[in-house]
Amino acid sequence: MTAKTWLTQEAADRLANELRELETSGRSEVVKKIEAARAEGDLKENGGYHAAREEQGKLEARIRQLKALLENAEIGTPKGEAGQVSPGMKVAVEIMGKKMEFLLGSREIASGELDVYSEQSPLGAAVLGAKVGDERSYTAPNGKAIKVKILAADFFA
Repeated sequence: MTAKTWLTQEAADRLANELRELETSGRSEVVKKIEAARAEGDLKENGGYHAAREEQGKLEARIRQLKALLENAEIGTPKGEAGQVSPGMKVAVEIMGKKMEFLLGSREIASGELDVYSEQSPLGAAVLGAKVGDERSYTAPNGKAIKVKILAADFFA
């Protein structure tokens, strides 16, 4: 079973619009490029044809990614309580004397002003479920043990 991803209604709408765009005009444009390159002749040494086919592969991969994301999305207000870290929250922490804020969840919900950490990331997994004032530790990708203190956990608007 795939884990649910929390999305704001705005993020879900944005992703649904992107999916519609890719499935309609995105596919049409790539098909036109493939047809134009195919008309040039020999496909073995046709750089335009191979580039268009690669573009088609990337487009289809993004379509599959968006469909899976939207099918497994939990849309609306995040569950949980203020002060306890859960997906969809803006979290303030102190790590090695430095304060930072980030959004816990999918990068698809990001608005650009905050870094986004997945619940499956080392930092995300460490803070998930923690309450304000709690201290947790996690192992960084370089193998170093890092301590993190939860300063705030608020619903992302």
